[in-house]
Amino acid sequence: MSIWEVILAFVVVVLMLVALLANVLVLMCFLYSADIRKQVPGLFILNLTFCNLLMTVSNMPLTLAGIIYKSQPGGDQICHIVGFLETFLTTNSMLSMAALSIDRWIAVVFPLSYHSKMRYRDAALILSYTWLHSVSFPIAAASLSWVGFHQLYASCTLYNKRPEDRTQFVIFTGVFHTLSFLLSLIVLCFTYLKVLKVARFHCKRIDVITMQTLVLLVDIHPSVRERCLEEQKRRRQRATKKISTFIGTFILCFAPYVITRLVELSSVVHISSHWGIISKCLAYSKAVSDPFVYSLLRHQYKKTWKDIINKILKRSSINSSALTSESHNRNILQLNE
Repeated sequence: MSIWEVILAFVVVVLMLVALLANVLVLMCFLYSADIRKQVPGLFILNLTFCNLLMTVSNMPLTLAGIIYKSQPGGDQICHIVGFLETFLTTNSMLSMAALSIDRWIAVVFPLSYHSKMRYRDAALILSYTWLHSVSFPIAAASLSWVGFHQLYASCTLYNKRPEDRTQFVIFTGVFHTLSFLLSLIVLCFTYLKVLKVARFHCKRIDVITMQTLVLLVDIHPSVRERCLEEQKRRRQRATKKISTFIGTFILCFAPYVITRLVELSSVVHISSHWGIISKCLAYSKAVSDPFVYSLLRHQYKKTWKDIINKILKRSSINSSALTSESHNRNILQLNE
């Protein structure tokens, strides 16, 4: 193995461990907190977590084996199953992010009618569509034998071995990425930019009220006035940062891989195998960032996972103190004998 391959293998191992721990923690928060389970967005986050976990335990290990051994890991049947899952899970996670953005758009732009527009039944219908949409492409690819081990990405994924099917495969790949990556990106941009517009409008209203209050309060201390102005500035930046994170991580993680897949269809451009694996690792990194972007850094999830950790630590401390007292009692009995 070259130094590049060692580095890439190490990166995949780190991605696997972090993605597994972070997504398991999100799942634990969902199971632990009844308040999180009651919320409609929890269904979309649960579906996204399921996709990330399955991707972590099924696709990442085979990519790691592909990097190390430079050949197809396992038999053809295993590779076909993993390639099927890779196409399904990637599309499903993209559409889940789009569904979360639609939920936020309805909640912010139509707050009074949110509970009538986005119920559990509506969320279940959206999830049903994402599953049907996501499973249709891998079924079509598997029936046409377009799933296999791709050396460029060291992964089991969409791959055409027959030159006579090149035109059909190019059309299929273009349609697939248009209706998965591009569709999700358009939905994300449309909904979150609408949310940002509403957030900025409310910030302006709050800023006007704040400035009027500061003008009326003549005797206010300068430090208080300064804090109010700083909070006003932070409030304007908060929504922009969040929405930039949602859209930015989506583009940063998926765009290099999708562009590489499309450029690869052209026989004119040569793509390095190292770049192919790097683009695949960037796509895998979405399974690492999603738990933090959509769940663990939010106040409700943060409070829940802190409660879980404190509960585990208290239980372990109680058990250790009980063992210590028991051993102490035994020592006393032995001395008395």
